Amino acid sequence: MAEIKVPELAESITEGTIAQWLKQPGDVVEKGEYLLEVETDKVNVELTAEFSGVLKELHKESGDTVQVGETIGIIDESGEASPSQPEQTETKQEAPAPQEVQQNNVEVTEDEKKQRTIASPAARKLARERGIDLQQVQTVDPLGRVRKQDVEAHSGQEAPKQESKPAAPKDTTPAVQDEKPGKPVERQKMSRRRQTIANRLVEVQQTAAMLTTFNEVDMTAVMEVRKRRKDKFFEQHDVRLGFMSFFTKAVVAALKQYPLLNAEIQGNEILVKKFYDIGIAVSAPDGLVVPVVRDADRLNFAGIEGEILNLAKKARDNKLSLSDLQGGTFTITNGGVFGSLMSTPILNGPQVGILGMHKIQLRPVAIDENTMENRPMMYIALSYDHRIVDGREAVSFLATVKELLEDPESLLLEG
Repeated sequence: MAEIKVPELAESITEGTIAQWLKQPGDVVEKGEYLLEVETDKVNVELTAEFSGVLKELHKESGDTVQVGETIGIIDESGEASPSQPEQTETKQEAPAPQEVQQNNVEVTEDEKKQRTIASPAARKLARERGIDLQQVQTVDPLGRVRKQDVEAHSGQEAPKQESKPAAPKDTTPAVQDEKPGKPVERQKMSRRRQTIANRLVEVQQTAAMLTTFNEVDMTAVMEVRKRRKDKFFEQHDVRLGFMSFFTKAVVAALKQYPLLNAEIQGNEILVKKFYDIGIAVSAPDGLVVPVVRDADRLNFAGIEGEILNLAKKARDNKLSLSDLQGGTFTITNGGVFGSLMSTPILNGPQVGILGMHKIQLRPVAIDENTMENRPMMYIALSYDHRIVDGREAVSFLATVKELLEDPESLLLEG
């Protein structure tokens, strides 16, 4: 017998929650085959079998919290059939029969393995929640990979059939409804990731002396450069020229002038970082995540846009690794994609600075004493930890970002 133990998930991660078992007692498993999915504070991790055999016991169920090193199941390495399969081995047949049964079991296992590897974790989770068989979902992916949007599309087609299914598992709803008849509510358990996000946001507000300063940027020049260069840029680099590369370049240049915004507090010391790993906040299926563009100061516009595109896709597919999320020195968040005109971003601890972008909106601007023009304007916000960053530095940092964005040609010449 071989124990299934929770392996080291990542640095500083000591526990997780079982999202789902991919195998059940009695199933034949092969070494390297996926056994279960564990949800950690930041990402979902698929654990594989370290031994071949038959899955005999599960010590933990879906939804249970497990610790690194804890035994959560047993695999029988002898490969003997499980109690649910005795008839296959005990029936009287000719000698080759047991071998045929074993081959059939292997074929099923390989099919299951194939189905598991061509569906993203986000797609599997959504399919599980809506009671959808992934084998029935059609995908337009040339490699046959089932994505979350494929499941959503299938769910829309199956809406009449699926409508009654999800309602049944909501066992907590009737109890709540009994408390206030005629006032239906739905009680949902917070995911581990959502709990972590909530706890860290509250922790930052309780421990940091957070202030926010605002400015506005005339985006005329940036939009003109993008319009003029976008086609050639795409032809040369096979990636679109977006706003984030301009902002990332401007932020890095400003951080070099005001290094305390690229630092963190450790006890009674200030750790000033001489590298520029910029976190880019993106929306993922289970909440906001901040993957990191490494060494952004060494990347040109195409490199930055390519990294952001890759990280955003991984976030949508729930395929970000912990290494993608760790070690950022400063964060940029863009509420403008959701229509936000102005907001106060919350620090992504232990970082001491975060820049908030917002919606571009035409507003009348005084060009000189006699002239007014409608210009595409964006409010930008810098939240900072006042324990080590003074107001003068914060305001000057934001003014520098503004000046660089209003003269984007200089940024393009740099990289």
